[in-house]
Amino acid sequence: MSTPTTIDDDPAEAILARVHARGGAPTIYDIAELAGVNPSTVSRALGKPGRISAATAAKVRAAAERLDFRVNPMARALQTGKTKMIGLVLADITNPVVFGIVRGAEHAAAEAGYTLVIAESQESGENEAEAIERLLPSVDALVLATTRLGAGRISALAARKPVILINRAVDGIDSVLPDVDTGVVELLDHLAELGHTSVAFLAGPDTSWISARRWSSILAAAEARDIAIVEIGPNVPTMAGGHETLRRVIAARVTAVIAYNDLMALGLMQEAAASGVAIPGRLSVAGFDDIFGSELISPALTTVGADLAAAGRRAVEQLLAGDDADGDRAPLVTRLIVRGSTGPAASA
Repeated sequence: MSTPTTIDDDPAEAILARVHARGGAPTIYDIAELAGVNPSTVSRALGKPGRISAATAAKVRAAAERLDFRVNPMARALQTGKTKMIGLVLADITNPVVFGIVRGAEHAAAEAGYTLVIAESQESGENEAEAIERLLPSVDALVLATTRLGAGRISALAARKPVILINRAVDGIDSVLPDVDTGVVELLDHLAELGHTSVAFLAGPDTSWISARRWSSILAAAEARDIAIVEIGPNVPTMAGGHETLRRVIAARVTAVIAYNDLMALGLMQEAAASGVAIPGRLSVAGFDDIFGSELISPALTTVGADLAAAGRRAVEQLLAGDDADGDRAPLVTRLIVRGSTGPAASA
């Protein structure tokens, strides 16, 4: 009959028992003991494996796995200057538009062995700057999605750490941008075909580059189609912000509204329903982003959508590739998604 194995019979279990007794986690000294090498060899094997033999590196990795060792990113940063962490800074984490961006960025980071750290600015440039300062010591690079920082501050930041932008263009800084014009042209053609000759654009924050870019594209497309166009804003880019625009929209005597984003469009539609303004009978409404929920409201929202997950993924891939990036850098495709919130024009 075989004798049951005890802790004393298994060096790894004996080491783990000591680790549990003292609290905390295994260290490189525990790995060195199990692998029968010096702690400095463990450090090289885990940080710079090319400096030791393949057999020794394999032995160290096996010991580390047996002890369930996890590299401390701060300790690794002291040795290599790299934390293997990327900061993703968002304007509003409650906005569903960021869900796809976060998912795409997280997948790309994980595939490259990086951890994604998320911070939020709450639509404030000052909050964003403070959040970035807290992140900088802990991350290797930054993705700024819908940033509210000025171009000068972004350029200064890029001189300190690698930076890439989503939905923002700054000279000399890499970015991932949508093809705004294609979706806008499809939307204005759609409204023109429905007989709309007067349209309002509900602008986003005055610090939003993408809001200004959308307005520029809408203005050009409206002028080319002889559609009267008016900009209303700036506005808070939330459902509450959309609620507050209805009175100005009605006063503008337009028959269609294009909101800076879907959240504002949904807020406007809710306020219209509460005020007895029929959509699309009296007012057609469209937005941007095709967020989750835009097709759940009644009527469902017509919107210009883009592949947000692709934006997050491409941003991280380009950031990590740096000057060696050879992937697709063409603007992200946008497309019109027609739903029930747009219909034939009625008298204003």
